[in-house]
Amino acid sequence: MARVASKIWLSFGYLAAIGFPGLPAFAQSQVTAAGIAARIAQHSGVVLPNPTVDTFKSGDPNTPVRRIAVTMMATLDVLKRAAANGDNFIITHEPTFYSHRDTLAILESENDQVLAAKRKFIADHGLVIWRFHDTPHRMQPEIITKGVIHALGWESKQHGPSGQLFDLPPTTLGALASTVSKRLGANATRIMGDPNARVSKIGLTEGFPGFVANRHVFQSYDLDVLVIGEDHEWEMIEYAKDAIEEGRLKGMIVVGHIASEQAGMEEVTRWLKTFITEVPIDFVPTREPFRPLK
Repeated sequence: MARVASKIWLSFGYLAAIGFPGLPAFAQSQVTAAGIAARIAQHSGVVLPNPTVDTFKSGDPNTPVRRIAVTMMATLDVLKRAAANGDNFIITHEPTFYSHRDTLAILESENDQVLAAKRKFIADHGLVIWRFHDTPHRMQPEIITKGVIHALGWESKQHGPSGQLFDLPPTTLGALASTVSKRLGANATRIMGDPNARVSKIGLTEGFPGFVANRHVFQSYDLDVLVIGEDHEWEMIEYAKDAIEEGRLKGMIVVGHIASEQAGMEEVTRWLKTFITEVPIDFVPTREPFRPLK
């Protein structure tokens, strides 16, 4: 019965959210988190994998939405700033509870106090959290990449069938790293290679696509530099180090996972505002977890 009721409420929330004429006026004014999530799924045109991580992580999906916060990662800091804005529906790209599928059993069995404090804050402030990860990475065009390229200002420099290759005016590796860091808001960028090396042919990946994806960008093009979010140090980092030593690559720029995709979620915010107009939508940036030593 509970499962049936949940489906009824999800459908009701969705119909209310799109202003279905057969519903009473009060229903149309009470757009819910479930209704907004359903409308986003409809507008994306994406068929999700099964299972997907694009699910509700906390809170009641049938909660009426006052304001929406869109963010890269629902850290406690982000949740505090969102709650202070009056946002009660949080759309996050990355996990809320420290694992890809937001599994809680082990942390709960350990009576983990970090988890407990975060869940208490969420409950005390009536927040509803929904993940938006698999969908944007399957949209056409891929909206996370679109936002990152826009932030970098590289739209006119992009080419190649995958859209991951860019021909830039010649510059140095160090100057390129500085520009990328500034435009993506990365505070702790790391570079590999000679900062004075002249570069112009750039490959780009975002987030943590893994060693295979990062490696294939390098293998597919005659690159000077690969710009990535992150990778394991014993995989792509070691591989790039050897490629530089062999003279096959001039350098690699590692900006960090959050900085490498955050502009993509800002692009998502702009997209959502084109069809969700009943409630305000705020972009709440996730602060970088690292800072350089002075």
